[in-house]
Amino acid sequence: MSEPAVSVEGLWKSFRLYHERNQYIKAAVLRGRRARYEEFWALKGIDLEVPHGATYGIIGSNGSGKSTLLKCLAGILYPEKGRMQVNGRVSALLELGAGFHPELSGRENVYLNGAILGMTRKEVERRFDDIVEFAGLERFIDTPVKNYSSGMTVRLGFAIAANVEPEILLIDEVLSVGDESFQRRCAEKIEEFRQDGRTIVFVSHGLAEVQRICETVAWIDKGDLRMVGPAGDVVSAYSGESHDAFPVGPQEQGSRWGSGEAQITAIHLLDAAGEPQRVFTSLEPMTIRMEIVSHVPVHDPAVYVRFDSLHGVPLWATNTRRRGQTIDRLADHETFDFVIPRLPLLEGVYDITASITDYAEHHPYDHWEKRVRFEVKQSRNYDLGMVYVDGTWERAESHRPVT
Repeated sequence: MSEPAVSVEGLWKSFRLYHERNQYIKAAVLRGRRARYEEFWALKGIDLEVPHGATYGIIGSNGSGKSTLLKCLAGILYPEKGRMQVNGRVSALLELGAGFHPELSGRENVYLNGAILGMTRKEVERRFDDIVEFAGLERFIDTPVKNYSSGMTVRLGFAIAANVEPEILLIDEVLSVGDESFQRRCAEKIEEFRQDGRTIVFVSHGLAEVQRICETVAWIDKGDLRMVGPAGDVVSAYSGESHDAFPVGPQEQGSRWGSGEAQITAIHLLDAAGEPQRVFTSLEPMTIRMEIVSHVPVHDPAVYVRFDSLHGVPLWATNTRRRGQTIDRLADHETFDFVIPRLPLLEGVYDITASITDYAEHHPYDHWEKRVRFEVKQSRNYDLGMVYVDGTWERAESHRPVT
């Protein structure tokens, strides 16, 4: 069996937290001792294994040890205990402008940063135009980097790292920086790496992005490895832990959390006749009925629903705000229907997640992850996949339907 791309066994890393500091030799002599400090363990016995070709996510709250782990893998930090092995050429994008000299131009920094990442001058020259084009800095490449904005700096850094042709790419929170166009190009580049069979270790607070691109996710909490598993399961567990959890009854499915000002009391799935069902026919009507109780006045809430595949892949999500519909204030008891005239899901088993949040979608009053499971059957439809796309085949030259 081949070796994994990244192997971490019993990794421990500590830092010294100083409560006082000797600024000068004189201060140390007068005190007659070194400054006092305590040992802070940022990583505690981490065990991970990343196969070749995998896209592996690492999540956790601020200060949990995610970035410290990536810096150890990149060779920037060295652990006190444990063993790690990285099998392949590594490119790391850990901090904005890491390795850039502010007084040098963008062109000079491309050569400098490329050398730091292990590229020869000929390799940099061969890829120089691609790097500049990807970063979108043709007009500014001979301008000193100290005059770049943070977005321009990270675009140049990512462009260099992406063109090193790495076998293993380490990314720390970079995709959340930059404009929409740059983020799209980054996502396309990562997808290209995935299709090429390269290994990606991805640290981010963007849980939707982690769940979209990663097959496996590790959750690190205060230096401890809490959970490793499929992306959907780990993200759901982490999201529930990050908020106040509600108890789930013995007959209820899924995990649940929220502040509790408003609560979802029931979710019903109804067919065209308004009857409760758990088995639906593709392209037939479906209504999701949500009953909500408000314990205190709640203004401008957003009611949310999402479909996931049985394997935890998010297929579609919406809420009242995204549909341009405003709820001024919740009454004590409310019922909301989301009516789907033609259910666009193909045959399979699916889960529904529902929640109610504030208008900005930052504060969950009640979030019920994978609350309802239902089944879809196909009739007079032989398409493959998970979703139905409406359309017809035509002969291009005559625009006549194919018969």
